[in-house]
Amino acid sequence: MSAASAVAVLLVAVERNRWQRLPNLLLAPRRWTWNRGTRRYSATTGRSITKVLIANRGEIACRVMRTAKNMGVQSVAVYSDADRNAMHVHMADEAYCIGPAPSQQSYLAMENIIHVAKISAAQAIHPGYGFLSENTEFAELCKQEGIIFIGPPSSAIRDMGIKSTSKSIMAAAGVPVIEGYHGEDQSDQCLKEHAGRIGYPVMVKAVRGGGGKGMRIVRSESEFQEQLESARREATKSFNDDAMLIEKFVDTPRHVEVQVFGDHHGNAVYLFERDCSVQRRHQKIIEEAPGPGIEPEVRRKLGEAAVRAAKAVNYVGAGTVEFIMDSKHNFYFMEMNTRLQVEHPVTEMITGTDLVEWQLRVAAGEKIPLRQEEITLRGHAFEARIYAEDPSNNFMPGAGPLVHLSTPPADLSTRIETGVRQGDEVSVHYDPMIAKLVVWAADRQAALTRLRYCLRQYNIVGLHTNIDFLLSLSGHPEFEAGNVHTDFISQHHGALFPTRKATAKEFLCQAALGLILQEKAMTEAFRLQTQDPWSPFASSSGRRLNVCYTRHVTLKDGKTNVAMAVTYNHDGSYSMQIDDKTFRVLGDLQSEGGCTYLNCCVDGAAKKAKLIILENTIHLFSTEGSVQIDIPTPKYLASRSEGTQGGTTAPMTGTIEKVLVKAGDRVRAGDSLMVMIAMKMEHTIKAPKDGRIKKIFYREGSQANRHAPLIEFEEENPEKGD
Repeated sequence: MSAASAVAVLLVAVERNRWQRLPNLLLAPRRWTWNRGTRRYSATTGRSITKVLIANRGEIACRVMRTAKNMGVQSVAVYSDADRNAMHVHMADEAYCIGPAPSQQSYLAMENIIHVAKISAAQAIHPGYGFLSENTEFAELCKQEGIIFIGPPSSAIRDMGIKSTSKSIMAAAGVPVIEGYHGEDQSDQCLKEHAGRIGYPVMVKAVRGGGGKGMRIVRSESEFQEQLESARREATKSFNDDAMLIEKFVDTPRHVEVQVFGDHHGNAVYLFERDCSVQRRHQKIIEEAPGPGIEPEVRRKLGEAAVRAAKAVNYVGAGTVEFIMDSKHNFYFMEMNTRLQVEHPVTEMITGTDLVEWQLRVAAGEKIPLRQEEITLRGHAFEARIYAEDPSNNFMPGAGPLVHLSTPPADLSTRIETGVRQGDEVSVHYDPMIAKLVVWAADRQAALTRLRYCLRQYNIVGLHTNIDFLLSLSGHPEFEAGNVHTDFISQHHGALFPTRKATAKEFLCQAALGLILQEKAMTEAFRLQTQDPWSPFASSSGRRLNVCYTRHVTLKDGKTNVAMAVTYNHDGSYSMQIDDKTFRVLGDLQSEGGCTYLNCCVDGAAKKAKLIILENTIHLFSTEGSVQIDIPTPKYLASRSEGTQGGTTAPMTGTIEKVLVKAGDRVRAGDSLMVMIAMKMEHTIKAPKDGRIKKIFYREGSQANRHAPLIEFEEENPEKGD
């Protein structure tokens, strides 16, 4: 350590008023660190980390970089061709391109990443979560090349990554496990026989990996084969391994996981539990910590079981032990994720820790900063995952530009974990997550109120998101009561996806006023630009002598056209007639923080909303939620039909993985026709009706753009024979 560094440490000690005898700071190779828990300086003999490569992208890489910068550690980014201008690239101290857009050729290209670590002189690689974070071969390769892998030893990744092995280890360590088949015989017949023995419903799960990939619920013997093949294909794509296990499926279970942390000195602690029960497609959508309704004694038993699991494999670093919990709070080991989790911020919020800082320190050889008894639970936290997806269309993931993006302000109680900015594009090549909104408050109800308040301030235009769905979900009475389980969305589907009601007429008046005022602002700008105040194109005031001008405006509410008669009154207000009711409307536009706000008064009720008019759509964002009103497309422009009539179209851009039919085949409505891979997920294209296949437009391995025709049908005349 330099003399300057020694003086700096001395000053810190003086500032903290810790008048204890300081160690000899110039001894090498020891390094001295301040332990907040013991209030002492301790010596470590691990390797120093001054530069770290983050082998990931997006919000994950940005999250790691923020802590690295706070610690004075330089960060190295890697990126694919698709991410050349990404946020994480600009945040890093150095950045290197590692290949084309497909993750197999870039973020999963181990040799390329190791090469960048060497040329950048990074001492360590942080894999983030996802991609190579649970890859045994990558951890081994780092070790062979003398690079610190910020994660557990490869043996722990291997043992806990193979679910069949992990079940045996957990059973031996006294951790409760659920009934299932984890054997080596992977024949279809063997797996099917064990499913029958266990009893339907069963869960077919990929032996490797996590994140909901390669998982299928099989409720009857008749659907076993199709679901098994689908799970295998997805597992191969995600983990390059199609080995499966069979487990008894527990109806309406809770998904409760425990954050654990281990070090090289044999210590392990738990940082309480998270409830991640509310999911779609076996993937989490909202998480909270601590778990609602879990008593302190159950919490302690969960934590101790998780620590036993970690110590059984000599675990080092951050990990998560996942449990299934039944209605009586009995819990069973499900799997261990040998990495930092996407939802780790809620744990940080309730414990006042920085788990990435812990990772870096432990990887350098230090002990865990706190002992178990020093880790305290404070308050309650939620994390809502904001995705580019369409909840009303079976949560179909999407891609496209973030034309407008504004977020609630970040503070000590609100975190925005993101890797995108306004103008960026959600890529079809990767996960469709836009951000994680994390909030904290002193208790669960206060945290839930804050979550909903912040969701209303999260405004996105340009693609479908799940923000309105998250508002609906977090406001459901059963969610408010903490009665959560993995079937929550399907059980409450009717309430969460109500039949669309007509937009309130007051909002239609707001939209019409916003449209009129923007027209006035544009014509005023044109007048100033042309410096011709008498131009007939530079007026939209509607001013008339002796009479009030009335214009007809048509807006589109969902699929319904709404006709409005708008009268321009002499006092600057407007009378807006919809059906047989007339509203008095007045207001103005206000610029604030780069956004346009509509101050509006409808029949004496004042409202304020952010106004965005884009591509024939009026967007209003307010504390009451968001409203989207379309401006009808003229008939001469609307004549173009989308897709192929009487066929199927691609729900989004993706690769055709498998074609299950051929020209001339007869199919029934609901039959599987094709399998697409898009946004790291498998999508099965189903027949929309009975008919015969006339033409198939794409071969296996080819890429289809969104809305491209995939298959054309020819309808059969029922009176005609074969």
